[in-house]
Amino acid sequence: MSLLQTADELERGREAYARSAWREAYELLGRAERVAPLSGSDLVLLSIAAHMLGRIDEWIPLLERAHHAYAEEGEALPAVRCAFWIGMNLALRGEMAPATGWLGRAQRLLEREGGECVEQGYMLLPVAFQHEVSGDFDGAAATAAAAAEIGERYGDIDLFALAVHVQGTVLAKGGRVAEGLSLLDEAMVAVTAGEVSPVVSGIVYCGVILACEEVYELRRAHEWTAALTRWCEQQPDLVSFRGRCLVHRAQLLRLHGDWPAALEEARVAGERFAEAMNPGAIAKGWYLQGDVQRLSGRFGEAEQAYREASRLGLEPQPGLALLRLAQGKVEAAAAAIRRAAGETTDRAARAGLLPAYIEIMLAAGDVDAARGACGELREIAAQYGTDMLQAVVAQASGTFELAAGDTGSALVSLRQAVQAWQELEAPYEVALTRVLLGRACRALGDEDGFALELDAARRLFEQLGAAPSVVSVDSLMGAGEDDGTHGLSPRELEVLRLVATGKSNREIASSLVISEHTVARHVQNIFTKLGVASRTAAGAFAFEHDLV
Repeated sequence: MSLLQTADELERGREAYARSAWREAYELLGRAERVAPLSGSDLVLLSIAAHMLGRIDEWIPLLERAHHAYAEEGEALPAVRCAFWIGMNLALRGEMAPATGWLGRAQRLLEREGGECVEQGYMLLPVAFQHEVSGDFDGAAATAAAAAEIGERYGDIDLFALAVHVQGTVLAKGGRVAEGLSLLDEAMVAVTAGEVSPVVSGIVYCGVILACEEVYELRRAHEWTAALTRWCEQQPDLVSFRGRCLVHRAQLLRLHGDWPAALEEARVAGERFAEAMNPGAIAKGWYLQGDVQRLSGRFGEAEQAYREASRLGLEPQPGLALLRLAQGKVEAAAAAIRRAAGETTDRAARAGLLPAYIEIMLAAGDVDAARGACGELREIAAQYGTDMLQAVVAQASGTFELAAGDTGSALVSLRQAVQAWQELEAPYEVALTRVLLGRACRALGDEDGFALELDAARRLFEQLGAAPSVVSVDSLMGAGEDDGTHGLSPRELEVLRLVATGKSNREIASSLVISEHTVARHVQNIFTKLGVASRTAAGAFAFEHDLV
């Protein structure tokens, strides 16, 4: 290839890059680079094209070459930026020794240059992350704010968007949710206006959506996921970030009741992530598949999906514990959720575990543990103030109050929960709460109210394909329509009588000469048929209805 042809390839590669035609840019710039060494700036373009195509294993070597090219060209500050990106990417991969080396090199080059420059703002970001990792959210936010100020002063939109996104994220994590969300919105304005470079756009898109999800800010997560989807669709060659977009979409589809689409998006996301070398994100896709399969009654597939998520390093809770509960393995479910809750200190992560913890503790008869978890959940919701957490708290409170026999309070909480879930367009959660409302109506002697609530819930479960929930409602609706056994089989009556006397599953198994697993299944069936959520409530029901 002649030098003229090489120059033409190079110019066409730059034009393809400007059009976000990543494959064309990668091929043209790559061909030009094989004939003659590229400048530092053109190597950066080639590295970004590789990144956007999911060729993350090529991104860092290309940035290293760009760093050295800049250094040879006497361009120290662009070399600092290359070293910064290399170090940050290695740190995110967990390769801390080389990451520290590259960031140290960047800092030394920066100090050698002297004077003020925008690169000083970039080098504040690793410091902000160090504060965050140590739990110093205020320090992290202040450092990110300083970086944002430098970006604004020098007109560097990339730095400004990155820094404001980091500042908003750590503020939200630290409990200053409204302030943090406002900053995240500001970062997204720059991104959606097309003012930010490609890799930074993807980082901010995904980071902002994740931050919204972590504090249960569903409306913003929905809006920004739609924006991310449009951004991805404008780049047919895009591989990086598209998989994460699919996972965000799948989570929303699950919540909004389109389970087949959620499964498909999660599956495709796994394929995209595999191309982009992101095992952590593949794990999230597997976990989401497990949740949908569990709710659909495909327990074997759900267990396999949770195992895949675990194999890739993701804690498969509370999904796996809820699967064990659905299988009637109450003791296994309780042990798993207690262990997970005991290991989890982050408040946002605990908010994701506590609803399942409350449900399982009530099933296991540990009312005190459920009461404490309800209190903690209310505190977190009060601090975060997001609509979805308020719905979660109202439902959890109603569940506990119903199990504790405070039916009046339960009705108030559950009505609030139904309204909140309806506003969030979450049909499965609406149906679950309506079942609880029906049980509260029955406890107050309102059989018409009971029938209306359960009929509405059953229709929703059927539309969703929630087979176990349909069976549960059918069983509950049949309770009380018999000869005084309240729908219980002879063996279940035997188990109930022993539960009412305070015997454990192990003692019942020994008395009836059956396995503990069988006892657990009978106990769960009893809870479902009688419309109770704990051993204490089941025992009270037995005495009240002369079943002992």
